[in-house]
Amino acid sequence: MDKFGFIHGELDIKLLILFVLRRLPNPVEIRELSELCSVDSGVGWFDYTDCLTGLVNTGHVEELSDSRYVITEKGKKDVDLTGSAVPYSVRIKAEKLIRPVAERMRREDSIDADPFVEPDGSIKVKLKMSDSNGEVLNLSILSSDMNSANLMCKNFKNYAESIFMSIVNILIEKRETEQ
Repeated sequence: MDKFGFIHGELDIKLLILFVLRRLPNPVEIRELSELCSVDSGVGWFDYTDCLTGLVNTGHVEELSDSRYVITEKGKKDVDLTGSAVPYSVRIKAEKLIRPVAERMRREDSIDADPFVEPDGSIKVKLKMSDSNGEVLNLSILSSDMNSANLMCKNFKNYAESIFMSIVNILIEKRETEQ
């Protein structure tokens, strides 16, 4: 059966995989990478996995211990030289799919929330938020129990920006008694 689309053959698929990985700030799982590379009907699952394995074998892509994939320096160099070989319409579609994934990855990198037990047995939550200039929030909160600590972490990860702005607004607002 003939394949339709702009991607034809092993080299095209490898270039597309490198193109996608080059635009992601973090390692990615095989299924998510596959979804990002499925912008063209010429890319099938088996061809995709064969090409990904080939890129790992040649050192263009590294498979991490947690089965996520990241582009290597060799892969970056080669795709920077040849990335324009990916057809324009495929690049545009891929970038459209990549953008929200890359934004999610950057956000996840900038937010950290971890519960921990102190030597005295008390439970605390460490909340951190960063931006491109560095850390903007570093807060440690005592928790009554581990369930509450885990809930605080979950909520902070989901709503970090609004929590940060609420804290800032509380700290800068004038109180009625001070007027």
